[in-house]
Amino acid sequence: MEIIRKATITDLETITEIYNDAIINTVATFDTQPKTLKEQKEWFRSHDSKHPILVLEEGPNILGWASLSEWSDRCAYSLTAEISLYIKKEFRGKGFGKRLLEAILQEGREVGLHTVIARIAEGNEISVHLFESFGFKHIGILKEVGRKFGKLLDVHLMQKIFKDDHTL
Repeated sequence: MEIIRKATITDLETITEIYNDAIINTVATFDTQPKTLKEQKEWFRSHDSKHPILVLEEGPNILGWASLSEWSDRCAYSLTAEISLYIKKEFRGKGFGKRLLEAILQEGREVGLHTVIARIAEGNEISVHLFESFGFKHIGILKEVGRKFGKLLDVHLMQKIFKDDHTL
């Protein structure tokens, strides 16, 4: 049975494994070196009730995770968060990302966020379409801002503004 719940520190090893796989094998993140558990503990602690981390598990296995992170430490940005979403390779394309994205956006709405920003590297059309299906709008492209796997990459900026009608 599939469950989406708030992450706990005991989930961090699996969260890190999923993230490290993305670092090594994809352009979903512009990190280039795998993260240690110590580094990830700092990341985990930087999240609070307004910036949750969720995991999706089926049985005893975590299949993916999503988070809302502080967009900026400047006070005027307090109602804006950046979204992250990662699914284990073997479970991609099965609808898990969609369910996790829906849940993390609902969390964002409930904690009073106004805007959620997504940064999606070029070539990741599946993620672009997924975010579009949840009402994210294209707001720009950062040209050649990251170098990974020997290539300069563009990043698509997408934004969701929660409306007063409370729809996702």
